[in-house]
Amino acid sequence: MNIRIKLSIQFTAIVISILVLFSTAIYFFSANFRKNDFNTRLEEKALTTVKLLIEVKEVDSMLLKIIDRNTINVLEDEKIVIYNNKNKQIYKNTDKATEYTDPELLKSIRERNKINFTKNESEYIGLVFRYAQKDYIVIASAYDKYGLKELKNLKIILITGLLASFLLSFFAGLFYAGRAMKPILDVISEVDNISATRLNTRVNEGNGKDEIARLAITFNKVLERLELAFENQRQFVSDVSHELRTPLTSLTGQLEVTLMKQRQTEEYETLLNSLLEDIKTLTSLSNGLLELAHSNIDIHAFTSVKTRIDEVLFSAQTDLLRRNKNYIINIDFEELPEDEQKLIINGNENLLKIAFINIMDNACKFSTPNRVDVNIGFSNKYIVLKFSDQGIGIPTEEIKQIFDAFYRASNANAKQGHGIGLSLVKKIIELHNGFSTIDSQIEVGTKICISLPY
Repeated sequence: MNIRIKLSIQFTAIVISILVLFSTAIYFFSANFRKNDFNTRLEEKALTTVKLLIEVKEVDSMLLKIIDRNTINVLEDEKIVIYNNKNKQIYKNTDKATEYTDPELLKSIRERNKINFTKNESEYIGLVFRYAQKDYIVIASAYDKYGLKELKNLKIILITGLLASFLLSFFAGLFYAGRAMKPILDVISEVDNISATRLNTRVNEGNGKDEIARLAITFNKVLERLELAFENQRQFVSDVSHELRTPLTSLTGQLEVTLMKQRQTEEYETLLNSLLEDIKTLTSLSNGLLELAHSNIDIHAFTSVKTRIDEVLFSAQTDLLRRNKNYIINIDFEELPEDEQKLIINGNENLLKIAFINIMDNACKFSTPNRVDVNIGFSNKYIVLKFSDQGIGIPTEEIKQIFDAFYRASNANAKQGHGIGLSLVKKIIELHNGFSTIDSQIEVGTKICISLPY
């Protein structure tokens, strides 16, 4: 069952429930009003009859019967019986009038002064009329022909109206549910046309205000993230295939040349050393590519905890000096913070460590004294880390591209590398809601500034 039918059924059920309650209330109050009104008329008739018989001396039973028969407001199947204080019948308006001799009934009327009851669709009233210190009982009954007929007609009208309302509500619900669902159906139609090769397509956001528009806006944001992820994947695959081709080709070429003829032991040693260097290069490249791939993952995929930046820096310093004993890494504070909480951020220690190692490794590798100075400072909202070296610098026109994956400055070819480090740094810093800037002058040095929120 689709949503349109479900909404129509629910709408119809709500409307019919309200109408049933309303119709039931109308019928109940109408029936109650009819009964009270008829009982009032019956009581007035009974009192009028007993007063004429008891109070008016000129009126006897025969005359009262004639008066009753010729009264214009005679009730349908009207019967009136009057008893004296000794429960003896002294009057009945018609021979068909039932003679109520049940002592319990008469006793109940005397005790309660007035009672009402229904028997065989006729309404009955029994009441006590006191005159000259004597209690007379008058019992009147009649059939409310017109009132019951009107009530029956009202029931038919209400039931017919409910059935008509049911059909009308259902089809009206179908119509309005269809109109309400149309924007969703349009979104579904547009989504059906989106494929892996058409991720740049966007869904119509409508008026940009209602829930459907918010759904379209949210879906468009998902498409943007998917498009970015697909583009990153495509670029990553392209870059990987390009970067792996060179060392693999070198390995293959050296092995093919060597196998062309028998070689001396020294030649094989030379070949193995060369192959070892290429494999180390390939391993370094593979590690860099894996780190680059991980950096494209949302930070929420990693464990994010409270991390002290100075401890991460010192850990990165230790690891880097273990690999390169000739490096000089100096870490200092602009000023010691009064509150140590300023050194703590929410982040992933391993990723931050990779970023710091890459920055410090680049600084040491491209500077003549193999030295980098790291300065820890603070602003209103950020921890500011400044990495400075006195190296070869970066050409001004190439600074904007230096954070691109696999890009290497034109003056960096003398040093081994793959152009992955700074690209990795940028992505890791952005994952931590930080930002990075770079300032460099040829043969003067480079300064990289990293800002991370507390």
